Amino acid sequence: MRTRNRRYVVIICLLITASSFVRDTVVRQGQWKTRDAFPHLTFENPVDFTHANDGSGRLFVLEQKGVIRVFKNDPGSKSAATFLDIKTRVSYGGEAGLLGLAFHPDFKNNGFFFLNYMRKTPQRLETVIARYKANAPGADVADPASETILFSFEQPYDNHNGGALKFGKDGLLYISTGDGGSWGDPNNNGQNKRSMLGKILRVDVNNTGKGYYGIPADNPFAGNKEGFTEEIYAYGLRNPWRISFDHETNTLWAGDVGQNKREEIDVIVKGGNYGWRRKESIDCYKPGRDCNESEFIDPILDMPQANGEHSITGGLVYRGKKMPTLAGKYIFGDYVSGRIFALETKDGKVVRNEILTDRVGSISAFGVDASNELYICDHGSGKILSLTK
Repeated sequence: MRTRNRRYVVIICLLITASSFVRDTVVRQGQWKTRDAFPHLTFENPVDFTHANDGSGRLFVLEQKGVIRVFKNDPGSKSAATFLDIKTRVSYGGEAGLLGLAFHPDFKNNGFFFLNYMRKTPQRLETVIARYKANAPGADVADPASETILFSFEQPYDNHNGGALKFGKDGLLYISTGDGGSWGDPNNNGQNKRSMLGKILRVDVNNTGKGYYGIPADNPFAGNKEGFTEEIYAYGLRNPWRISFDHETNTLWAGDVGQNKREEIDVIVKGGNYGWRRKESIDCYKPGRDCNESEFIDPILDMPQANGEHSITGGLVYRGKKMPTLAGKYIFGDYVSGRIFALETKDGKVVRNEILTDRVGSISAFGVDASNELYICDHGSGKILSLTK
């Protein structure tokens, strides 16, 4: 999602000169375009798209204001039911709201799903990670009263909230969090191992060691004596708005939004430190020198904002059947430029990065149906799009 006012974007575009780091690898493949995948349906600020992996074929769209819609995977679908409405609990506006949804791997039997949302209490603004239950695993409605809060943590500002939730093949829940907002990570949360901000967290929702969840035994700081946050899986991130697993390789991908110069795509590994705020992608940030420490992991792809990208939206590795030329490529976009890219890698290195199409809209999320076919959320128009030749 967007992380700065448009006036800053304009100023940045004027001041920054292009780097050859990405320009030399970008190839324009202009044959692709988008179409309205469900012409009769429009959603209010969609920020996530997924399915329940329960054999029903149903699709779910997250509306930022605090509503989950469910509908049949059919281009002719004329209505989307309200699966859950928690608007009264959600602090909505700007980058805050209902931000992430993940269905339990055994949802077909237990009916559990998990949400990442913002709420405002009299004392503070905070992120909430909560479990809900469908009225029945196959039902098109869930009860707001079924909420069980796993944990919450304070957000000092209302931007840079991360917000993604994904289950890995290990059955564990991965959670992306931003650095807490403002400008330049003023509290250095990205590098603070005692904070949940600026991280990828990993928890066991089938364990009750910490109340309603547990700490995986192999988490980097599990059982540490220094007071480091045991939930941390990786750190040093600014605003990893969308993350995803390639379930063929089990690789965890993240798109991390830059500050005022560079955007980045990261491959996330356990215990990895991705550098923020010491580094913004491949550059030193604060301080502006001497940041080439061996512990920092560089992005797999650096993207200068001077090329037009200003708020990267992480995507997913395409494993569907309808677009064979995109198979195995990481498809991602940018909220501001409206471009969609296909990143091809080999042995952990970039082969090339193709621009598939541009001026798509305000790309807030990518998702797949049960057949791994790709869809795109346009935050502005409220439409769900797909790629076509």
